[in-house]
Amino acid sequence: MKNYKIALLAGDGIGPEVMKEAVKVLKLVEQRNQDVSFELNDVLFGAAAYFATGKSFPEETIKACDEADAILKGTIGLSHEESKKIPVDEQPERGALLPLRRRYNTYANFRPVYLPKALSHFSPLKQEVIGEGIDIMIIRELVGGLYFGHKEVGIDENGKRYVREVLEYDEDQIRQIIKVGFEVAQKRKKVLHNIHKSNVLKSSVLWNEIVDEVAKDFPEVEVKNILVDAAATYLCLNPAQFDVMVMENMFGDILSDQGGGILGSLGLMPSACKGPEKSYYEPSHGSAPDIAGQGIANPYSMIGSVALMLEMSFGMEQEAKNLWAAMQSVFAAGYSTPDLSKDSEATLITTEKFGDMVCEALAKMPVA
Repeated sequence: MKNYKIALLAGDGIGPEVMKEAVKVLKLVEQRNQDVSFELNDVLFGAAAYFATGKSFPEETIKACDEADAILKGTIGLSHEESKKIPVDEQPERGALLPLRRRYNTYANFRPVYLPKALSHFSPLKQEVIGEGIDIMIIRELVGGLYFGHKEVGIDENGKRYVREVLEYDEDQIRQIIKVGFEVAQKRKKVLHNIHKSNVLKSSVLWNEIVDEVAKDFPEVEVKNILVDAAATYLCLNPAQFDVMVMENMFGDILSDQGGGILGSLGLMPSACKGPEKSYYEPSHGSAPDIAGQGIANPYSMIGSVALMLEMSFGMEQEAKNLWAAMQSVFAAGYSTPDLSKDSEATLITTEKFGDMVCEALAKMPVA
């Protein structure tokens, strides 16, 4: 019997609603796989944690995460006005999310941009652009760059307010994420798109030098270098040209959100954030406080994060595939939630019902 400890960080907004459906799936997976058990520890994180404890990432949560084999994180954050009630350094992104990433060195962020042809009606792109479907893996460096560099605010000698934020990378940080990009490309179509801005940024010059060095260890992988602004354009005009894309932190933040846009919603994009010893998994979308509590948010991205966790942390590759198929079968049968559907012919269901239907479909599948 394999026992896995999972820290559940439901978070804010729609986080608890979609996390509830993820837990439902985990319990079914446990029932289906007699050699696996999950120990679930539900702890506070984000704004909810701040209002309860005075810290967005409180000690109890840190302890639970330290002891966990993997972390399943929901959405965090509040509306702009509500966020003002929290001190700047304790607001969920600064006070919880970045410290989580730093603590476990989750340097490799995987965001699958996946839309099979049967679900192409979700995308705002024309059918001829989508073609046979979209299947891209965006790999983003997650613990370096502008987001983690030195930050300073103050008043200069002329009495003017200023801000200074430093983009910092060393070669080891770059090399470890580039290596991940090559390893994933080697297992897929053996093409790696390296996204950079070396015509302006010295950081990209160093980045590209290291890409060339690592490429020598992966002779079968073709490297295609592309400027980040051109990549943004091509994601809309011809997404099928991409398979694996690797990039630094801020580029990855922006382009992966654009990836959600070409799918039709970030609600269709789960993610994995992997470190050398521990990983966390989360939906890519925000906390959507405007629809929280209404039961209309789709849990696909949250449940998809469970699928990534099963595969990447627990080695349950076939069950992960089953879960993906179960989720997509609900859409293929003509069901959707109000937050996602632009198709007037879709049968609209609640967050809970979507989770139930995923479980019903998964339950019918053979166990590996």
